[in-house]
Amino acid sequence: MSTTRVTTDIDEAVAVLAAGGIVGLPTETVYGLAARVSDETAVRRVFAAKGRPADHPLIVHVSSLAQALAYGEFDERATALAGRFWPGPLTLLVRRRDTVPLVVTGGRDTVAIRVPAHPMALELIDRLGEGLVAPSANRFGRVSPTEASHVVADLDGLVDLVLDGGRCTVGVESTIVDCTGTLQVLRPGAVTADQIEEAAAEEVAAATGPSRAPGMLASHYAPRARVHLASATEEARSAASTMPPGSNVRVLGEGLDAVAYAASLYGELRRADDDGVTDVVALLPEGGGLAAAVRDRLSKAAAERH
Repeated sequence: MSTTRVTTDIDEAVAVLAAGGIVGLPTETVYGLAARVSDETAVRRVFAAKGRPADHPLIVHVSSLAQALAYGEFDERATALAGRFWPGPLTLLVRRRDTVPLVVTGGRDTVAIRVPAHPMALELIDRLGEGLVAPSANRFGRVSPTEASHVVADLDGLVDLVLDGGRCTVGVESTIVDCTGTLQVLRPGAVTADQIEEAAAEEVAAATGPSRAPGMLASHYAPRARVHLASATEEARSAASTMPPGSNVRVLGEGLDAVAYAASLYGELRRADDDGVTDVVALLPEGGGLAAAVRDRLSKAAAERH
């Protein structure tokens, strides 16, 4: 029986956060594990609950660009991108202000910020009057949660409350854009590089340099099942049919467009684990936008694990 309470009562979630607790937070992308930015003790609880390395930075979630300016320094490009895509699945990496404790940024002088497009998240942040850190509400490196029940399955007893906002509509994490130098997409998501270039009036360069934002590690988003990648249906079916005896194999992605694939991906990976699947053969969708995001998540789920 679970010990973490699930609720739709925003007042209750506000009270828990205000008292120094941590809460499962619905967003349009995935569920986050939320704590107040200013509460360093609660932020450390987030790291501990996830088993997340202390040098792996967290995203600050706010309810408006005006609130974001209290945490980061926005140049003309970052302001244009925020104006075009917020609320929405776009995170901007900008220079950090002193209002953001270094524990939030993994000791870096940059901070990642976004405005989520979920009414419960926005109302919760508005009522608190300050930003929230909210990395995905799962154990570090594992499959992200897209339903309240997923948060409880991973973090029961480690999180004080889960605010149930229904199933996440996008299903994969936000696009992250580094605005501290040449524009770079550090993590693909629903907002595409082409859209970013149009809104910022600047070309987007390929990501270079060390890991400095969530989701940049080579292995991530991994279920217990082994993940194999295929570029076509015939290849996927062939791979599934030639697995060793005793394998329990499932093929993902057949007949799905990018939007449906992204929305269902993490739920299907979790369901495979629940069903005792040993090997998942996942089709890699073609195209940009969410298709590129799905390819990114699947490639990291299939990477060698340490």
